[in-house]
Amino acid sequence: MESDRPSPITLVRGAVASALDLALPRPCPGCGGPGPWCDGCDATLLGRPRQVKLPEMPSGPKTLMPTVWALTRYTDPVRSAILAGKEHGRRDLPALLGLAIGRALVRLHRLSLLPGTVWLVPAPSRRSAARQRGGDPVTAMARAAARVAAVGGYPTGVAPCLVTVGSARDSVGLDAESRAANLADKVRWKINGAPPEGAGVLVIDDVFTTGATTAAACKVLRTAGVEVAGVLVLAAVPGFVAAR
Repeated sequence: MESDRPSPITLVRGAVASALDLALPRPCPGCGGPGPWCDGCDATLLGRPRQVKLPEMPSGPKTLMPTVWALTRYTDPVRSAILAGKEHGRRDLPALLGLAIGRALVRLHRLSLLPGTVWLVPAPSRRSAARQRGGDPVTAMARAAARVAAVGGYPTGVAPCLVTVGSARDSVGLDAESRAANLADKVRWKINGAPPEGAGVLVIDDVFTTGATTAAACKVLRTAGVEVAGVLVLAAVPGFVAAR
């Protein structure tokens, strides 16, 4: 069984990264300008959340998928910001990007597209990957989003109730069928992170690619008796449903 306890090397790396965060200026990953995430790049995430056109799923009909909303396509500057936060040690970025998710939550509530109270479920990640990154970026994003939604008048909780077991590979570079096979029966329910009984949830992720992670997450949630109100991501690889 994979241990949740970080190794001494991981702890040292985290301490060094935290010290560097305080000592060194962090340029915007989108444009290279001053500030960790500048207003100009952030403006690309200000639009109304748009419904993603769901790809065909290798594991079953796409009608089983909930509605997926995204703030933008998976292109720069948000692509660079997501990668910097996940792969290049910019631990300040997930929470900053989560502010945009929070703004989107408020808009979805005001459009009556979400239930009155909703809990945010971060998409599952491998514990080992979260340790290497100094924490799970999507969970950091969800917590920042919940704070923004609460300030906007919509109290929101975060329920980190899903995890991917260590036998799953990193999904980078895998096609849709391989992603689905890689995650089959490897997303697990964590009762100690569960939302309140009867609460509706919104799955939160940084990128929607093939839908494999979303499908696996929603399957586990529904098996646990949790109502999935939808999925909200920063960016999507597929296109959007045409506006009516």
